[in-house]
Amino acid sequence: MSRLRVAVIGVGHLGKEHARILVGLPDVELVGVADTNLDQAQAVAKRIGVKAFADYWPLLNLVDAATVVVPSSLHEDVAAEFLRRGLPVMVEKPLALTAAAASKLADLADSNGTILQVGHIERFNPAFEELQRRRIHPKYIRAERLGPFSGRAYDIGVVLDLMIHDIDLLLAMFAAPIESVEAFGVCIFGPHEDVANARLRFANGCIADLTASRAHPTPYRQMHLWGAEGYAGIDFAQQRLKLVQPSESVRAHGLDPSKLDPASRALIKDELFGRHLETCTVTGRGCDQLTCELQEFVKCVQSGAQPRVSGRAGQAAIAVAEQIIGSMKQHAWTESAAGPCGPAHAPSPVGLLFPPRVSQEVA
Repeated sequence: MSRLRVAVIGVGHLGKEHARILVGLPDVELVGVADTNLDQAQAVAKRIGVKAFADYWPLLNLVDAATVVVPSSLHEDVAAEFLRRGLPVMVEKPLALTAAAASKLADLADSNGTILQVGHIERFNPAFEELQRRRIHPKYIRAERLGPFSGRAYDIGVVLDLMIHDIDLLLAMFAAPIESVEAFGVCIFGPHEDVANARLRFANGCIADLTASRAHPTPYRQMHLWGAEGYAGIDFAQQRLKLVQPSESVRAHGLDPSKLDPASRALIKDELFGRHLETCTVTGRGCDQLTCELQEFVKCVQSGAQPRVSGRAGQAAIAVAEQIIGSMKQHAWTESAAGPCGPAHAPSPVGLLFPPRVSQEVA
């Protein structure tokens, strides 16, 4: 079988990693990389031994597939050109800026009989993969995805930048529709929200609280799930899944301290985890998620199979993100109907939380 001819469109922070991985896959021929910043494209191309392009148009006639890693605001236009020609595309998340635009891309893939994959990389996290093998039906979920300001993805807010990951994971777990959305956020660095919180209520009775921030001092990516079967906690950075379930005795008889003698009651604190609540920690195999994601893209192109994260899945995540952003814009900060609403119009502070630091002149 001849090698799959692939191009990477956009070789910034993440795109250059696409190029690095693809050039090392045995069944791939990386034809070239394209970026409007030709110096960047040439630097990446020289490092991995491929050709650089200032525009993706020449590559349309040279490749069998492409990965699109340009700024989010350009996803729709660039991906559409490849899809119209029946060329498979993997587009980094979010698939587009709106659900309508994402739907158009998915329609293009369908009408031209080609593959459209979306780069929701956490689907390939070993801890999440392990969770999906477990029989847990959560009724409450808390997800937090926090990180420092990176200077990237300034064309979108934190909902489409970070929270979209957890939205996609929730939709992958639940077939139940969302009944209601309540959200609020705050703009810090520009016109888009940089901190956001949303509560989703699913028709199956599950409530999910999602928090995302790109104004946090340290990275933090975790999800916690509670259900009748027990608790599951994912540390995405460590690729670790922690599980807690009631012991057989607790499942059969419950655990009521009032029915225990004083000596047994005193032991509960020390014996809670182990005797009454069984624990298990599963650590991921240490895989590189981006490599797994790109390998699946290549495999799907070669076999014609549908990817784990299809264009329709990317569209569905954006549709929920739009609901969250819409609710956020309607959030009132005061009791007055005429008061400020939305992330860009948070009320002014009424005072300081601590005395300001006094500037010291340097001699």
